[in-house]
Amino acid sequence: MSSKLLALLLLALPLTATAADPLKTPSKPKNMVIMIGDGMGPAYTSAYRYFKDNPDTEEIEQTVFDRLLAGMASTYPAPVSGYVTDSAAAATALATGHKSYNGAISVDVNKAPLPTLFEKAREAGLATGVAVSSQINHATPAAFLAHNESRKNYDELAAAILNSNAEVLLGGGQKYFDESLLADYRAKGYQHLTDIAALDTISSGKVLGLFAEVQLPWVIDNPDAHQLSRLTAKALELLSQNDKGFVLLVEGSLIDWAGHNNDIVTAMAEMDEFARAIEVVEEFVRTRGDTLMVITADHNTGGLSIGADDQYLWDAALLRGVKASPDAMAAAIIANDVWQEQLETQLGFTLESDEQAAISRARMQGQDVLSTAIKTILDKRSYTGWTSGGHTALDVQVFAQGPASGLFIGHQDNTEIAQKMMSLLPKPKKAAAVVEPTAPSVTLPPEAPVSNTEQASEFVPESAQLPEVSQETEAKATSN
Repeated sequence: MSSKLLALLLLALPLTATAADPLKTPSKPKNMVIMIGDGMGPAYTSAYRYFKDNPDTEEIEQTVFDRLLAGMASTYPAPVSGYVTDSAAAATALATGHKSYNGAISVDVNKAPLPTLFEKAREAGLATGVAVSSQINHATPAAFLAHNESRKNYDELAAAILNSNAEVLLGGGQKYFDESLLADYRAKGYQHLTDIAALDTISSGKVLGLFAEVQLPWVIDNPDAHQLSRLTAKALELLSQNDKGFVLLVEGSLIDWAGHNNDIVTAMAEMDEFARAIEVVEEFVRTRGDTLMVITADHNTGGLSIGADDQYLWDAALLRGVKASPDAMAAAIIANDVWQEQLETQLGFTLESDEQAAISRARMQGQDVLSTAIKTILDKRSYTGWTSGGHTALDVQVFAQGPASGLFIGHQDNTEIAQKMMSLLPKPKKAAAVVEPTAPSVTLPPEAPVSNTEQASEFVPESAQLPEVSQETEAKATSN
């Protein structure tokens, strides 16, 4: 991220933030931010490193992912769904600390609701919010905000999110919120926005920002918008006004969607914007000293390989030169008979004769086929490989910074990420003990001594005294 852009984004953060003193950093965080790169398996972060490499230097520069790497996480769902998870089951694990079936939105295998990180945070008085590039009722944000037996029940989830009372809801999904439902949100105090520029007018209070019909626009087709990082900065500004703290979910949702499409240039652009959002949170963590940031993926998508066709090559420079998504390029030339020069300008290279022929044939079969033909050319030229249009069971990376970030070092299951974050929430205060009236003391006269039998009944040898069970030990015993 350029220093100028980061400075502009950080202007939205609280002015009270000061440089953190390492000697005063708390052992437990006041605030927590969980960031999920949907579908972002390890190959994506490696590919992004090479995509961002400066060819004018000999070294390959580190990215934010290299800088913050802490460990790995397994992603498998409940046994009924096998080894390969979908976004709903993975989000349920990350939101509740429990495995469930593919399609579940924070319910167990019997479809009973599971307590979420957000619900426990609210019980402790913390504010909650989401900033995502998908619709806010999509699988990942929905699992933090609601409960449902199926991720496909979008209308039910849109209505259920109202009951979450989350202060900040930012993303897409206008088509799922009719006027009647929006009226319910407004009645509950939400400021409803559809223009992202209007965020600048919001300085406090609850906000429902729906900035697209479904998903936010592809980053590669809107390179200067930086929408996710902008939503992230505003969410931090609003949520940090809660004196007791907050929990925020940020999702780079469309990394997964690009992976499903086997679209490497669109995936790298989505990775770039997710990295920008991470840097916004990273700066917040650094300046405040009281905030934990945990970053991971819910699963791996597409089986991306950096290298293909038996060649020891991956052409990141070619990918950096592409100026639009394959979807946008296909839409632009589908009805234009004079298409070649326009397409080559957007691709950044001249097509070979066989590539021209492939595009000509695809144009006759519709926009989707044409988009696939463009992606095939990009994959072949860049030596990018894919094994699937779905998910794979690969472990994913975990990144962390801030108080208690050491908890996330090493290997863990995705459920443990949620369990660790829940353990860091403020504990509910115990009710004050009722003090019984003290009976008046009685002094026995010398002629009425206490018998040896009575003395023995009052004395308990130290070796026989039971140790007090700590809350931590009790919790471990219960969980096992």
